[in-house]
Amino acid sequence: MAVEAHRHCAICGKPIPLSESFCSDKCQEQYKMRQQQVSKQRKILYVVVAIFVIIWIANILLKR
Repeated sequence: MAVEAHRHCAICGKPIPLSESFCSDKCQEQYKMRQQQVSKQRKILYVVVAIFVIIWIANILLKR
C-alpha cells in the first residue's frame, strides 16, 4: 500500500498535490495575515530595541 506523493497545507494540514501550497483561498489568506502580523511584530521589536539602545547611550554620555 503506497501513498501517492503529496504535501500538506501549511495552515490546516490537509493533503494537497505537490504543485500546490495551500488547500484553499481561505488558507492562503490566513497565511498572508499571519505573515503580516509577524512582520508587524518584528518591526515593533526593532523599534523597542532601538529605543533602549538610544536611552542606554544617552545615559552613558550624560554621566560623563
